[in-house]
Amino acid sequence: MLGLGVDVVEVSRFARRDRRFLDRLFTPAERRYCEGRAARAAHYAARFAAKEAVLKALGTGLTDGMRWRDVEVVRAASGAVSVRLSGAVRRRAGRRRVHLSLSHAGGIAVAAVVIV
Repeated sequence: MLGLGVDVVEVSRFARRDRRFLDRLFTPAERRYCEGRAARAAHYAARFAAKEAVLKALGTGLTDGMRWRDVEVVRAASGAVSVRLSGAVRRRAGRRRVHLSLSHAGGIAVAAVVIV
């Protein structure tokens, strides 16, 4: 195991964010997914928690050219979530597998990541 990362986010932080802010943090596909949901703030918060959890599991934070959009939460047809890494985050993770779990309830979103 390379690392474990967990992050908890208050959904209210994403309730009234402008487009520029959201564009800086989320990929176009993540934006389309979240904007299509009734509880879009909860989905944004969970995806942000996933990005933070990946960076924690790598032990890096946003260093060495890493960007928020280098970590993208993707959803399979089955509903299972996973991450797609790119840029500096992908280089740091190498060929390791990233396992992700997301949840949100009661105004809180949480993500857990294990990198092996």
